[in-house]
Amino acid sequence: MKWLWISGLVVVLDQVTKYIADSNLDLRVPLEVIPNLNMTLCYNKGAAFSILSNAGGWQRWVLMAISMLVSVVLVYWLHLADKNRKLLTWGLTLVLGGALGNLIDRSLYGYVIDFIDVYYEHWHWPAFNIADSAISVGATLLIIDMFLYTEQN
Repeated sequence: MKWLWISGLVVVLDQVTKYIADSNLDLRVPLEVIPNLNMTLCYNKGAAFSILSNAGGWQRWVLMAISMLVSVVLVYWLHLADKNRKLLTWGLTLVLGGALGNLIDRSLYGYVIDFIDVYYEHWHWPAFNIADSAISVGATLLIIDMFLYTEQN
């Protein structure tokens, strides 16, 4: 369980950056950082890519329950994991930290604070945050570990 500090670091970075964004940005008003990268404050009541964002409110509770269940499973998996499989342990802790970061938002506000806006010309990727990034990187590490571990056995 020595790896849980990574999850804690993700949660702290996520919550601090969301606080800064929420305190300093106007809702849906882009602030250009560099070409193809804006900081744009958005509130996402749904899941990834704003799926279910207009569902009427029930989605908050379902998504919170899923996040809690996934977090418990990830902690258990981390407990059982071979500690020599670094990609696996990093992946699990990053996904766990991201899930907890977004769970905190959903429980406190009823939505997730997103603010990173990557775009090309007029096409914008859906806004995201540090927790979302940690989940994506963690899931990628889990997939890579799966392929490497399968090849080794």
